[in-house]
Parts: sequence; structure tokens; C-alpha cells
Amino acid sequence: MIKTLPLEERPREKLLQNKAESLTTAELVAIIIGSGTKNKSVLQLSREIVSSFGTLQSLAQATIEELCQIKGIGLAKAIQLKAAFALGVKLSHQLIPPRYKIDHPEEAYQLVRALLENKSQEHFLVILLDVKNFLIRHEIVTVGTLTESLVHPRDVFNLAIRHKAASIIAVHNHPSGDPAPSKQDKHVTEELRKGGELLGIPLCDHIIVGRGCYFSFREMNL
Repeated sequence: MIKTLPLEERPREKLLQNKAESLTTAELVAIIIGSGTKNKSVLQLSREIVSSFGTLQSLAQATIEELCQIKGIGLAKAIQLKAAFALGVKLSHQLIPPRYKIDHPEEAYQLVRALLENKSQEHFLVILLDVKNFLIRHEIVTVGTLTESLVHPRDVFNLAIRHKAASIIAVHNHPSGDPAPSKQDKHVTEELRKGGELLGIPLCDHIIVGRGCYFSFREMNL
């Protein structure tokens, strides 16, 4: 059991003595769920949780039902884990300064990365910019299937007109993790480009979010 470990090896004590960054994923999970089972220490249970999902991204994406399938994880512990990951996403949004300027695709990618890269379905999001490329807001327009996000230019530009955007950046994710554009992605980009020209609200870029990477139509001159 965890009480038999030296003090300096117990997750909570390690956190008190060192920075949180020095703890393993399993040790951080152990602190969040708080306790193990009759036959399994909290650290053993946490290692099993991490091992079951393979990566931190997969664990963060797991549903409450999937977490509860692990023996020793009940509804309360599953909710604690989901809440911890939700706080991380909220924090990443708050780290964006109020006057966030986007002059490069990388800046747009960093703005929405935490929101999109772990989604199991395609989400189509629009970034609205003012005349100096400062962020007005970003908002998810549609949610698609595992492999397809259905979006109509009308939905995108209604949002842009409502918030008086000078230009827009379209963004969507590929749950597969591969950001390479599909034929449908290219078609949607062309439709949005035409709509932007007609309305005087240009499409600055279309960015596809993968796992730890992105594809920019602007960077590739598409």
C-alpha cells in the first residue's frame, strides 16, 4: 500500500516538496482521485488508469462511462478526473490575452488547439477578427461526425455579420490526428472564399487541427 512507501515517494508529499511538473501522470491522477481500493493502492490504481488509455490525450478524451469500466473507478472518481481535465481546458482559454492579435496561422492554431485537438468528432469553428486582426471572438459553428463536419457558408457569415467582423479564419479538427485536407475540406474552403469576397468579409485562412500539428491553407498557398 502507499503508506509503505518512503515519504518522498508518495505523490502528495512529492508535490509539497517539488513542483507539480516533477510528478508523473499517474502520480497526478493519484492526487486527483484521492484513494484506491481495498486491494489496490491509489498509486497502483492510477497507473492502471493511465496504462488503460495509453496516452494523456486519450485519458482526457475518455467519457465517464469509459472511466467507470476500470475496476476501482466509480462515478465519483470518474467525475473528479473529468472536472480536472475541464479545468485545464478553461485555463488554456484564459491564458489568451484580451487583445490577442493573429497575424500568423500558428497564432490561430494556439488559440484553439486545446479546444479542438482531443475531440472525437469534427468541430467547425470560426475566428472573427477586426480590421487590425485583433480577435473579436471564436465560436464553434457546427459539430459533425467522426470524419465529417458539415458547414454551410450561411452559418459562418451570419456569425461574422452579427459581430461586425472585418475578416474570418475557419478552423476545424481531424479526429484521426492527421491534418491533411480532404477533397471536401478544399471544397468548403473555396465556398467560404467566394462567400467572403461577395460579402466583403475575406477568409484569411482555413486551418485544420491535428494531434500536435496543423495544416494551413494560407501557408500552403491554397
